[in-house]
Amino acid sequence: MEPAILYSCIAVFCLLNLIVTVKVCMRDDLESFQKFAQIIIVWLIPLIAAIGIWVFHRSNDAPLKPQKGSGNTSSDSGFVSSGTGGSAND
Repeated sequence: MEPAILYSCIAVFCLLNLIVTVKVCMRDDLESFQKFAQIIIVWLIPLIAAIGIWVFHRSNDAPLKPQKGSGNTSSDSGFVSSGTGGSAND
């Protein structure tokens, strides 16, 4: 393998790891230990971990789309209100 190709592959891996590291650091829903552990995993297992953690966080951030044809014709969140909202002892 030529050195130029090898250096290019290493540069791509480092860039991918750096992007995922920045994305993990910017997340507000993770604790410090979780961020640290995920960054260590990304740098210890370069390609597989970087792609895996990136896809995992991306899937968690994707908005949920309502399923069509589920049989629910109401436009609310699925909760049914029974009563006026007072206590049971009224």
